[in-house]
Amino acid sequence: MKDIFGMTLAELQEVLAPYRVQKFRAKQIAEWMYQRGAKDFAAMTNLSKSLREELAKQLNIGRPRIKDRLDSKDERTTKFLLEYADGTAVETVLMRQPYGNSICVSTQAGCNMGCAFCASTLHGMARDLTKGEILAQAVTINDMLREEENGAKVDTMVIMGSGEPLMNYENVIAFLRLIHEDYTLGMGYRNITLSTSGIVPHMYKLAEEGMPISLSVSLHAPNQELRSQIMPINRKYPLADVIAAAKHYADTTKRRVTYEYILIDQLNDGEQQARELSALLKGQLASVNLIPINPVVERNLLRPSKARIDWFEKYLADHHVNVTVRREMGTDIQAACGQLRNKHLQD
Repeated sequence: MKDIFGMTLAELQEVLAPYRVQKFRAKQIAEWMYQRGAKDFAAMTNLSKSLREELAKQLNIGRPRIKDRLDSKDERTTKFLLEYADGTAVETVLMRQPYGNSICVSTQAGCNMGCAFCASTLHGMARDLTKGEILAQAVTINDMLREEENGAKVDTMVIMGSGEPLMNYENVIAFLRLIHEDYTLGMGYRNITLSTSGIVPHMYKLAEEGMPISLSVSLHAPNQELRSQIMPINRKYPLADVIAAAKHYADTTKRRVTYEYILIDQLNDGEQQARELSALLKGQLASVNLIPINPVVERNLLRPSKARIDWFEKYLADHHVNVTVRREMGTDIQAACGQLRNKHLQD
């Protein structure tokens, strides 16, 4: 049977053509799948019973099952482990923020970037996700919010889950265009942030897509040697080239770039690193998001003391760098990328 979940309106119309279905029916089916939580044709009551039965014989609506769900004690963060038809599982996180509901989606099952601080890389990468599989994460959470929280919805999205989005470029771009459509979630591009470890050619390509999404760059070190130690991808795409691509993105889109900087005790949180980081970002349309590391047992990297975190933040601010410290959410449910998936793989 052919899976239609994740199809665009044009793709749906093409698939439905042999059944002599009027074109406007494709939009009705899309809205049932993406906006009203339909998991089969039987629910689509504005289609004739005979058509529903005919379509159900040949087509299916593939949705992942919720393999695990963890809710934080403060009820602000919920983490899902979603399993697709082939048994591949990925993590998706809902964060209830003062400004609305934000989700963090994955673009690959696992990751092969090898960053020293990250749990997602521990078992390597299983495969890329399709545009429909990425969309299913957002739709699953949107359905849950509508049903459990009085019609609430997903308001913003960060593409910061497992995987490197720009290494799955075509599927990610197709997903971004699909989630923007009014027959899916109609999400504005300015409500979307994509995070990359610095895949330079695709950073330039993304700037030309005409989608004014926000770009976050995983920086984590202010010099070539240290960044290569923390992030092996830096050996292929050197720091200077990553910074140049980020500047180009900001110049082209007029969108401020955010540099993510995980603070690791006694590794990248000293005065020398603070001084180098300030010099590196001087004059850029950019900000720094400091992230005290969420320790991963297998990595043996520790969180700095609050005093060191506060000092690092103050140094950057005093040197005219826009800086914030990320507010922690979901630490009691292992909300960092890869932790829940790794637990299930080990079990």
